[in-house]
Amino acid sequence: MSEDALFIPKRESIKSSVGNVAANRRRQHAVTVGKERRESLVRAKRLCRVGTSGEDDNLPHDEGMVVDEELSNLETQTFSAVEELLSAVSYQGKGALQKRVTALRELRRLLSKSVFPPIETALGAGAIPILVQCLSFGSPDEQLHEAAWCLTNIAAGKPEETKALLPALPLLIAHLGEKSSLPVAEQCAWALGNVAGEGEELRKVLLSQGALQPLARMMLPNKGSTVRTAAWALSNLIKGPDPRAATDLIRVEGVLDAIIRHLKKADDELATEVAWVVVYLSALSNVATGMLVRSDVLQLLVERLATASSLQLLIPVLRGLDKVVEVLVKCLKSEHREAAWVLSNIAAGSIEHKQLIYSSEAVPLLARLLTTAPLDIRKEVAYVLGNLCVAPTGDDGKPTLIVEHLVSLVGGGSLSGFIELVRSADTEAAKLGLQFMELVLRGMPNREGPKLVEQEDGIEAMERFQFHENEDLRNMANGLVDQYFGEDYGLDE
Repeated sequence: MSEDALFIPKRESIKSSVGNVAANRRRQHAVTVGKERRESLVRAKRLCRVGTSGEDDNLPHDEGMVVDEELSNLETQTFSAVEELLSAVSYQGKGALQKRVTALRELRRLLSKSVFPPIETALGAGAIPILVQCLSFGSPDEQLHEAAWCLTNIAAGKPEETKALLPALPLLIAHLGEKSSLPVAEQCAWALGNVAGEGEELRKVLLSQGALQPLARMMLPNKGSTVRTAAWALSNLIKGPDPRAATDLIRVEGVLDAIIRHLKKADDELATEVAWVVVYLSALSNVATGMLVRSDVLQLLVERLATASSLQLLIPVLRGLDKVVEVLVKCLKSEHREAAWVLSNIAAGSIEHKQLIYSSEAVPLLARLLTTAPLDIRKEVAYVLGNLCVAPTGDDGKPTLIVEHLVSLVGGGSLSGFIELVRSADTEAAKLGLQFMELVLRGMPNREGPKLVEQEDGIEAMERFQFHENEDLRNMANGLVDQYFGEDYGLDE
């Protein structure tokens, strides 16, 4: 939501605060959504314990705290493993290949063993240059796979550890090609997905080095595990905020057909990964959104959503919204935050989109959730209801109220719910409440807004911000009190 207040002429109205930044919210969500799913299967980064060939590291995984002695031993073993790998790479005698593979395998086992892998030790011992050397063209697949696996787990580390992979990126990308074996290509895709998950800076590096096209081609076949890893890596690579990667991806020949095919036939795990690619495509690229809504993707997602136990397949699309709203209403009844989030994006669209939600059974449900749901859901609901009350900005740049919607929501009891948000310690929630109060004060017919706010103890709710530490909230609340409840308030009566 915009940081702009609502009551001073230099600032923009709630339409700009809620509606016009819907695209920005989608883009911000696209950038940050990976953080929200770190605890689920789909994470921004993934430590690889079982390789793409199905081999386990065969070591116990320490999920608890690592005591100092264990950590010291692990670091010592890791340093020795890097030293042994350096020796193995230099060795040219009989059994040289097996010696290198054995050393690589030992290093990646150590990098897979703990919930806190000894990445820093490996980097300090000089692992990256040796692993890059092991990725050289002409190397056996087993060696390539083990080296890529080591790099995958290093890339799952802290930001500075992930950045250490910069020298390896060109070779990792090169091994995505059709001449590489599937396990090698998939493991390289996994490593690149971890790198892309680190942030915009590394995504730009990967895109400039040509990672998008080969990853996109890996989505085309019907090879479940490979497609799943490629889709996950792509979702990290295109998630913005720059929309160009999303536009480039949807224009790759065969990608849209592959998305449709996987959504139709794939298991839920693969379909979810593919759906996340669709999420970022629709959030970031108008070109991609246009192509998606002209295809069967919407219907496929709605069908998946209607039978899914989670909302990971949910996206804000622009056609067939009656079906989407119908499904979202069902999800709202179970208090799904994501359902309210998507409705807020739809409500920020055209008058037709707003009318579709307003005329559905979503509105009374939203009004109830505004007062009964947990705070995170109440905030998303507030975005929806706020968006329903303002029309898209006209040619003059001035947004207008949809008075019918505002009157209906206030008559249905929503004002009290927004005033409760004003009383919240959550600054975003308080700002949402103040913004809706501004609409009521400014827009209710017959100048009834101030009376309605006063009846709900809204003046008291705003006065708590008189000396608030948050300058925006303080100025907004004090300005509303001064403007609508100043010295002249009530004199006309």
